Amino acid sequence: MEKTSVRVLCPKLLIIRNVSGLQWLIGSPFFPQFTIVSTLTCIHTLGDSTSPDYNKESEDLRTLLLRGFHVIGALVVGSKCDLERVAGEAADASRRMRKFLYGDEYGEKLGNQDLIGAIADSESGEIHFFVSRGENPTGLECVSSVIYEDDSGKYVWDTGCLLHCVLPIKLPFYFPVNSPSDAGEMYLRATDVIIAKLKDSDVTYMVETLNETSVEAPGPVILHGAKLDFHSDLSDVNRFGDSSQGSGAKSFPCSYFCSKNKAVFSMEHADIIQVSLLLNKSRTSSKSAAPIAEYFPEQTKLLVVDYKLEVLCYAAKDLPVTYAVSKLVVPGLVDQLNSIKNTILPNLLTQHLQLHPYHFCPPGFLHPVTVIYELSYGETEMKQVEVRRSLHSRLGLPFDRPLLRIANALNLSTTKDSAKSNSIRKGSSLLRDVHVGIPSSGVSGGLVSLVQGSYEYYHYLQDSFDDSGWGCAYRSLQTIVSWFRCQHYSSIEVPSHREIQQALVEIGDKDPSFVGSREWIGAIELSFVLDKLLGVSCKVINVRSGAELPEKCRELALHFENQGTPIMIGGGVLAYTLLGVDYNESSGDCAFLILDPHYTGNDDLKKIVNGGWCGWKKAVDSRGKNFFLHDKFYNLLLPQRPNMV
Repeated sequence: MEKTSVRVLCPKLLIIRNVSGLQWLIGSPFFPQFTIVSTLTCIHTLGDSTSPDYNKESEDLRTLLLRGFHVIGALVVGSKCDLERVAGEAADASRRMRKFLYGDEYGEKLGNQDLIGAIADSESGEIHFFVSRGENPTGLECVSSVIYEDDSGKYVWDTGCLLHCVLPIKLPFYFPVNSPSDAGEMYLRATDVIIAKLKDSDVTYMVETLNETSVEAPGPVILHGAKLDFHSDLSDVNRFGDSSQGSGAKSFPCSYFCSKNKAVFSMEHADIIQVSLLLNKSRTSSKSAAPIAEYFPEQTKLLVVDYKLEVLCYAAKDLPVTYAVSKLVVPGLVDQLNSIKNTILPNLLTQHLQLHPYHFCPPGFLHPVTVIYELSYGETEMKQVEVRRSLHSRLGLPFDRPLLRIANALNLSTTKDSAKSNSIRKGSSLLRDVHVGIPSSGVSGGLVSLVQGSYEYYHYLQDSFDDSGWGCAYRSLQTIVSWFRCQHYSSIEVPSHREIQQALVEIGDKDPSFVGSREWIGAIELSFVLDKLLGVSCKVINVRSGAELPEKCRELALHFENQGTPIMIGGGVLAYTLLGVDYNESSGDCAFLILDPHYTGNDDLKKIVNGGWCGWKKAVDSRGKNFFLHDKFYNLLLPQRPNMV
């Protein structure tokens, strides 16, 4: 008997110490059987934490999961008692979930699927895997080996690619004024017409690459709806799209649209195929038809519902593109259309919901997930916050940082001009993270604690604005604000000097004459501005002399480890941005990673690093020179990371 093995691609299974519950194991029809690519926590339960509410769970998973990924099992986190029974219940839960998700498409085939049932000890994290065979779902087979893949990103993105389709929809329909309850039925009928139209023989799909911008890039391929197969099971498709399948579009595999010289395999560098839907009205038809008019004997009202579908799918590169469209893109559009329909229907006449799909690839995930947000809430409204908290819980994400805000979403451009940055939003052209790769501090046996995340380097004379001699604290504040933007805690623009001054006037800290002046500001003023513009609180450390700063290294190290934000140091007439410390607690030797806003040159990284404008500074250097002045007091501003999603 052949041994059964499970392959785990995801960096972590969502096991939280002493927290029980159920997780859905996610795989792909394009991977070998029993390959786990991610896990999603079950958050809708009936009674205890391991009894899913299948209706709610299936609605959520149908939205979250890209077509090309599916449920292949379940994992129960709990005790190690009665392993086989609990693992069997997990496998049975995944079998039922698959019927809720895919029953209409695969029918009886679902009952013959082999699925994983697993149980994990919530204290030790030890996992026991079993397999439930479709032909004998009550009997369990113990897994002989578990393989944890080293290069999971290459495994996923060397094998597959993404298909992206955007479809704006404007849905007009009439309903009787005297019978508003009929509006729902009319809306459902209009939606059904749209779904049928996606598979119409007169619909044309244009498929083209989104990554390649060179002259060697393949041209677009046209697929006619009449030639697409919407009935075959994806598992029955010949995955090798070669010429043996005949001439024309059907012979093109997805790899035809993918880069041939890829060196890096990750979500950020994934091949993306753009699919566009066109309604072909120029084709001749054997059937002649006249326009149809619908008569309403009573007064009617026109209602127009409009939204934009945006679907991502995952496909093996050797899958024929015809099947990628018919078995992934079109069903994905139908899924998203139904999800939006189910949300709009209860509020059809009372609210104008602004629903928009977004795609995210959060930390620890190898593939994107899709979320539909209601934009009229606003990102800071509590209802929207609770939606994100729920998603953080399902995806196993921390609750103290924003990872699923709109600013975090993938920017999947539909124009080749911006294809090179298809997963990164366009932003500032300023230098980022200039400390990365600089030489070590020279502290023997020290522990390095650094800023967490990205920031932009602001310094004198940027933006053609002359602030030399007085604007160093303003520039340090701009760098700090950029950190909050880069981590998506805020989407406000980095304030100009004048906007910083205006904020201080508005809170009553300065007189109106302060706006437009060249007056210095310090740590206290920076804390006022951060509170007003970002809602960020700050901690301030005072020292009477620069000679006392090394005594604060332990406290500064804790700040970088727990908060991770840049620190502003102000003393005398100078201000710096502190990005880290290197501290040997035994010897007391230390160094400070300083980002100097007094630099006046162009944004040349090599020049900045070699010139010491970003680098490690000891309180007393090898020549006995003090970096921090002993006859000046210093204030250190430590912005606190907001505890938010």
